[in-house]
Amino acid sequence: MTNQPAPTASATQPTTQPPGPPQEFTFPLPEAEPSAAPPTDDLPSLGDLFDDAFGGDVSGPFLPDVQGARIYSGKKTENIDLEALGPNANNNYRQALVKTPGLLLSEETTPLVSLGYRGLEPHRTQFTQVLKDGIPIHADQFGYPEAYYTPPFQVIDRIEFLRGGASLMYGPQPGGALNFITKNPVTDRPLAIESEQLFGTNSFFSTYNAASGTNGPVGYYIYQHHRQSDGYRQANSDFGLDYGGAKLVFDSGPTSRWTAGFDLYNEQHGEPGGLTRAAFEADPSQSTRLLDRFQLDRYSGWLMYQEMIGEETFVEMRLWGVQYDRFSKRQRGGGFGTAPTGAAALQADFELQNFNTFGFEPRIRHDWGADHTLTIGTQYYHTDSTRRDTRDSVDLSDSLGSSTPGQRKNLVDREIDYFPIFVENLFRFGRWSITPGARFENIWQDLRELQNEEKRVAGVPLAVESDTDFEPLFGLGIAYDLREDQSLQSYFNISQAYRPKIFTQAISTTVGQTVAGDIAPGESYQADVGLRGQPADWIAFDASLFYLELRDQIGTVTTGPGTSEIRNVGDAVHKGAELFVEADLYRWDDDRCGHFRDDCQGAISLFHSAMWLDAEFIAGPNVGRIPQYAPEYSGRGGFAFTTANARIMLGGTWLDSHFAADNNDPTRFIPAYNVWDLTGQYYFTDRLAISGGIYNVFNRQYFARVRNDGIDPAADRNYFLGARLDY
Repeated sequence: MTNQPAPTASATQPTTQPPGPPQEFTFPLPEAEPSAAPPTDDLPSLGDLFDDAFGGDVSGPFLPDVQGARIYSGKKTENIDLEALGPNANNNYRQALVKTPGLLLSEETTPLVSLGYRGLEPHRTQFTQVLKDGIPIHADQFGYPEAYYTPPFQVIDRIEFLRGGASLMYGPQPGGALNFITKNPVTDRPLAIESEQLFGTNSFFSTYNAASGTNGPVGYYIYQHHRQSDGYRQANSDFGLDYGGAKLVFDSGPTSRWTAGFDLYNEQHGEPGGLTRAAFEADPSQSTRLLDRFQLDRYSGWLMYQEMIGEETFVEMRLWGVQYDRFSKRQRGGGFGTAPTGAAALQADFELQNFNTFGFEPRIRHDWGADHTLTIGTQYYHTDSTRRDTRDSVDLSDSLGSSTPGQRKNLVDREIDYFPIFVENLFRFGRWSITPGARFENIWQDLRELQNEEKRVAGVPLAVESDTDFEPLFGLGIAYDLREDQSLQSYFNISQAYRPKIFTQAISTTVGQTVAGDIAPGESYQADVGLRGQPADWIAFDASLFYLELRDQIGTVTTGPGTSEIRNVGDAVHKGAELFVEADLYRWDDDRCGHFRDDCQGAISLFHSAMWLDAEFIAGPNVGRIPQYAPEYSGRGGFAFTTANARIMLGGTWLDSHFAADNNDPTRFIPAYNVWDLTGQYYFTDRLAISGGIYNVFNRQYFARVRNDGIDPAADRNYFLGARLDY
């Protein structure tokens, strides 16, 4: 028995793809033992069942009903094919998300990324669960849920985005889940080589080199990536990034597989500081912070085992470990958009956070009855982390502000244990699919201040916090196939989620600030109802309405002169509509297609994605105001032209005006803007290609991010050009 497939044909995928790197398919399995019954049309082989369970080659704009040990039926999903979007320099998320509504990119010119979901705060994508191959990649997914690390697009095959119901499948965050799926070894040769070299504006350079292959039951993918730039700003906006690793696959039997991998990541960049509005309009490239620096080091390893047991049960287990170090240096004495001055500017604050993470997650899928599917799993997640804050003088004569952390001010030890249990069952009754689910969250959080000089001087005791949270979450997904082939489907999903206390909300390291004794995790629920499908081979669409409510959000309230309290402060409602549509004009008119090329070997696709959002605080100190980064309208669109050996894409982003602060402070106002990107690639042979692009084609002067130090300008028009070799 196999699961009914969801629509998989891409509306814009040409019948002949441009030459390029070898295709990455599901790793082939050895032949079944001679004693195994031969497969028939009605009874697939165990190897075929394993390929289906593992996920196979996912294509098209939506995820299938069931993939591996996960159920997507009745959930709003996107499958983002990065290769179809053309060459991408410097992890340009404007380009990667050009067909994905509902995600707001708070742009900056560093390698870091901040994504907001339906009007939730975007900073470091902290309200969205971020994963790589199903493994969480936040520094700490509860106490410090900030995604300083995201993998380079060169090693990514596709990106899965899951909205309602993500909290039941991946964890409690209310902002959906973004899952980066890495490339698999090529399967048609023992050695394949990929090499991409790109050069661009502001001394940009990017190199990616990889080797991949299959020999018998063993496959490998080894990769290396480096990119660097002097940056758009006049000073201190340089960055450098190094990334490397390997992925090994071993088929230990006809229906079992081991996959192992490791990654090494180092990134450092300057922080050129924010601007006032007047300074931005005068010259957005100027810098106000010449000494501020950031560095991230991350080392990770993981092991996965998968097995198809009989024809009905699939088992998947993941084991991982991560070491994660975050360092920053910020000069003191500055303000909003102003350079540091006075005696305070002679010192800098240094912050070093270390995270050591271990995780284990088993999942089981069992197909039962006529056509039903049960998935159940658990996860054990443990993090030990420390935060050290020091202060010392800086050498103002050194352009990098070299200095060594001096007197330690604060030292905090933090520990988290996490043990959820989750279950979902897909019931099929004719054209109806009903998927109830539950997740039982158990989090133990311990924080201990070991040193705090400010409290010592003031005679305030050091903080110690030990907390346990149990949160049951429930959800329901319903889908109805308007056509038997599932090419047109209506869906509905309602799911609970919650926002655990982060480290800085569990204890305060500041004298005069306390934490309420009855503080509770923020709670939320959201609902999606929509219609999606591919009713013809030339069009795909998804239109939906959503409602998201967040209760008991945690914030800070002033209680008196120089005093404040961290407490549950208010509720907000986010509601609206989302639309995605893509049409291939060549396939739309078969007769016209024949006039351009034989057998319609190409495509001209038009695409558009949009979100209309109505968000408002309904309780708390900001009642009646609009949450930060919640524009009424955000849209993306463009066209792509593909032939047998070339592809060109022009994509645009439009955002309505909005605020970068919940209190709607006028200094945090972000005006409406639009920006366009043009990229292209041409293969001279099936092995050699030239790639290039222009980002911000019309040289718009805009900003999409405002922080405490001021406006963070987005880059002006910039170019890249390079070559790619596939052998």
